[in-house]
Amino acid sequence: MKNQTKAQLNQLLLALVQHDTRQVDDIYDDVQTIDLAEQIEELEDNQLEYLCSHIDDIKLAEILEESEEELQVDIINCLDNRRILALFNHIPKDTIVDILGQLPIGKTKQLISLMKAGEKKIIEQLLGYEEDTAGGIMTTEYIALNENLTIEESIKKIKQIAPKTEVIDTIFVLDQYKHLIGIADLRDILIGEDSTPLHTIMDTNIITVLPETDQEEVSLLVSKYDLTTIPVVNKNNSLIGIITVDDIIDVIVEEHTEDLLQLHGVHKEESLDSSLIDSIKMRLPWLVVNLGTAFLASFVVKMFEGTIEQIVALSATMTIVTGMGGNAGSQTLSILIRGIALGEITLKESLPGLKKEILVGAFNGLVTGFLTAVIVYFIYGNIYLGVIICLAMIGNLVISALFGYLIPLVLKSLNLDPAIASSIFLTTATDVLGFFIFLQLANMFLPYLL
Repeated sequence: MKNQTKAQLNQLLLALVQHDTRQVDDIYDDVQTIDLAEQIEELEDNQLEYLCSHIDDIKLAEILEESEEELQVDIINCLDNRRILALFNHIPKDTIVDILGQLPIGKTKQLISLMKAGEKKIIEQLLGYEEDTAGGIMTTEYIALNENLTIEESIKKIKQIAPKTEVIDTIFVLDQYKHLIGIADLRDILIGEDSTPLHTIMDTNIITVLPETDQEEVSLLVSKYDLTTIPVVNKNNSLIGIITVDDIIDVIVEEHTEDLLQLHGVHKEESLDSSLIDSIKMRLPWLVVNLGTAFLASFVVKMFEGTIEQIVALSATMTIVTGMGGNAGSQTLSILIRGIALGEITLKESLPGLKKEILVGAFNGLVTGFLTAVIVYFIYGNIYLGVIICLAMIGNLVISALFGYLIPLVLKSLNLDPAIASSIFLTTATDVLGFFIFLQLANMFLPYLL
């Protein structure tokens, strides 16, 4: 598929050189725009400039909308302001705001100053919201009708407004004060009697969000209530925008990626394309923190140097305990972060789940500890070493369950992302306490180990 799209891009460039508009249309219609945008990223600067200069506004606008951020900036840099504004006529307002947010401030101000008054007001309003809030991802292109319109009048209005909107299957119903009072399904409108007032077929049970609502919370509402759109209202319940399901999908992917990266101390802005310096800046701080926690574990081991010197087998077996604790804690951590992300658990409601995780940790520790004890006995021929490692395994898996459960909840209660390097804190707990429990038990049983 990738090679096919690349070949189609080469054919498209050739057709543009030959000014063969029919072939350009045929090739363009035969390929998914997002696939084409991915291949355009590999073009040389002069090839990209030629493409931007010779392809029509509608096609280039579609490519711009589907492109990654870096390519969007490259395309904008190939165009003059007049052409950029012409492309913006074919792109949703929320996407325009996203593009403007990537440009230098001077360039953004320049483009906004050239916009028409109405469009300028909307863009400036959208730019005023944080990018990870409902206001930051909403679009202002929707159909809102007065409640007193008849079905016949509503259909006429829909036909007039539809070409300029992103969503037409959901109609938002307003009262005389422009307050949102209901939503109407396009299907119900099309099959309704012409003389029926719009307010008689609308659904008044509406799920709304404020523009300041975090995008993750918005995605949870959309998922919970199976919504295709969710309206954004101000404190007066006036409709100021809507969020569509395609934007929510982007949010879910973004949040999942962010959690996955931050769970291991990687900055959400880093990618394979990040520069060497940027990658070092984003990773090194957490590695330094991790280094400090590693020294804590090392100091615990140093406390029992005398014991380890007498029983060499301890140095070979104690890492089994800490390793299993880290693995078990990661399981609990993953479940907790997912539960918090889905809004299923808070710190106040954590006690029942915490009890269960501790019991799971104790049982798993008993089973894995027993298996380890049997193997250790056959290797070293000392039953007491097996008993020590079994007890240490139970203790460390209980600790891993406790910390794996509480770390993300505590971070959340402090208004921090629960995925922020939770694994680093968990590893610290399981290593430090795991070594301590194992070596302290070994110290207690020392006469039986010699």
